[in-house]
Parts: sequence; C-alpha cells; structure tokens
Amino acid sequence: MEKIAHASLEDFYGEMASRLGKDLESIFPKGLHKDIGHFNVFDIAQTLATVKRTSEMPYNRRKYYKISLIRGKNRAEYADKVISIKKNALLFATPKVPYHYVPEDADQKGSFCVFTADFFTKNSSQHVLEDLPLFQPGAIPVFEIDDELADEIEFLFSKIKKEIDSEYAFKYDLIRNYVFELIHYGQKLQPAAKTSTSQNASHRVVSLFIELLERQFPIESPDQRIQLKVAKDYAERLAIHVNYLNKNLKESTGKTTTEFIADRVIQEAKILLKQTKWNISEISYALGFEEIAHFSNFFKRKTSFAPLEFRS
Repeated sequence: MEKIAHASLEDFYGEMASRLGKDLESIFPKGLHKDIGHFNVFDIAQTLATVKRTSEMPYNRRKYYKISLIRGKNRAEYADKVISIKKNALLFATPKVPYHYVPEDADQKGSFCVFTADFFTKNSSQHVLEDLPLFQPGAIPVFEIDDELADEIEFLFSKIKKEIDSEYAFKYDLIRNYVFELIHYGQKLQPAAKTSTSQNASHRVVSLFIELLERQFPIESPDQRIQLKVAKDYAERLAIHVNYLNKNLKESTGKTTTEFIADRVIQEAKILLKQTKWNISEISYALGFEEIAHFSNFFKRKTSFAPLEFRS
C-alpha cells in the first residue's frame, strides 16, 4: 500500500538539510518573521543530487504549498491519473491532494518554492489561495510547457532567488508579487493531457482512500475531530469523481465508500465507548456528528444498541 506522508515544514527542512549537506540555519530564509508566514526557494538539481532515482518516494499530502518548474523527463501520479512530461513541467502542489512525483532521467533541472497559506493572508480570516481556481479540490495542476515559456518562468524564479538573498526591507512583498505571477501562469494554462492510466490505478485509489481514512484515527482527545466525513470529502482530496471512488471500492472490497466510512466510524465509536469516560456528546462531536441524536440513531442502526446500552 502506498503511504501518504503528511509532510510538515519541519519534515521538509530536515529532508532539505540532509540532501544539501547543510545545517538548518543556513537554508532558512533571511528576515522572515512568523507574522508574515513562510516562504523559501530551492534549486532542483541541488536537492536531487544525493537522491537515488530508484528510491521510492511516498505519496505526499504536504502541509504547505509548492510551485515547481521541472526541466527533465518526469511523471506525476495522482489517485487515478498518471501525467507524463517529456521535457518541461510547471507543477502546483496543494496541502489537499496527495501525489507522487517521479523523475525519469538523471538530467533534472529547475527550481521550486514552498510557502504556507498565511504568507498570502492579509488577516486571520482571509486565505486568498483557497479562492483561486488553481488550488480548488478536484484540480490536477500539472502543466507541460515549451522551452520558451520554461525560460520565462525560470527567469521569474531567478528574480525570487535574488530577492530572498537581498537586504531589501520589503523583499517579501515583492516576492509575493512574483509568486502570484507564477500562479497566473498556471491559471492561463490548460491541464496537461492524461497520457496514461496506470494498471494499478484502481489499487492506488483504494489504497489512498484507506490511508486517508485511517489517518483520522485513533481519536485521542475530545477536542480531536475527524474532518473527512462523507464520500465526497475523500473524492475531493484525491481529485477524482465520487462515482469513480465508489466504483473502485465496490469492485475491490465489496463495500461502497459510505459503508467503508461508516464501518470505521462504528469501530472507533465502540472503542471510545468502552475504553474512555467521555460523555456521548464528546464522542459524537469527535466522530463528526453535528447532533447527539444523529450519532445515537447511527450507532443503533449499525449495532442494534443505543450508545449507553453498549457502554454498559
């Protein structure tokens, strides 16, 4: 089963420091304060220099955004799609959609930048990235581009690299404008053609769905709450149609997506009822129910017991 790695910025910098053979302080951007979010930029050739092409890289649902200009033969694998790029690619990664990037030759060049949503947040309630079509659930933002456009984007990355090393007091304001230029390049492009569908696409869809489901458990605190509640939530995270998800799960497991989710929620509910002293309201909330009555009816329908009857 392919694992979804939940990569935080700490994970990212640990990996980058190892790849580049540098300490963390030397690769952290200058003049960046917590109140303006996080941003950094890297060279692909340098970061891939110590990575063996044969090594397996996990599917990754990052906790940050990433924009990459990749010059070299490569492919990007999503739940049901394999997008092959012969020469140049512009790739936008979001925290919502797991994917697997695979270099397919040794000559990989280009640049990438990483940033958090709050780098573009004007205030605590406004996340401008979430409103952009490029970063909406269901999008597969990988674009094959020609050499001329790749040169334009490479020049834009060079300006970002120059500014991030500068002493200019307002450099991050300028960098935001450059990153928005990158985003607008992507929004003007048509998605790269789906050149192949892996024979293992069905297995990949099922594996990634199960991984997303299991990542929400165990529930260890009454304040913890599952976020993916219904089939549509999972389909959006995997950037596939909900009917396609249902079809693959039904063929592979004999269960629909809704049945699969319900069985896992019931399993966790039984554990919480027997092994914790949480009240029914707390358990109901943690398992994603808006009303205690909804949870009680759901539990009784699945087990023939009311929650308190089962607990006793």
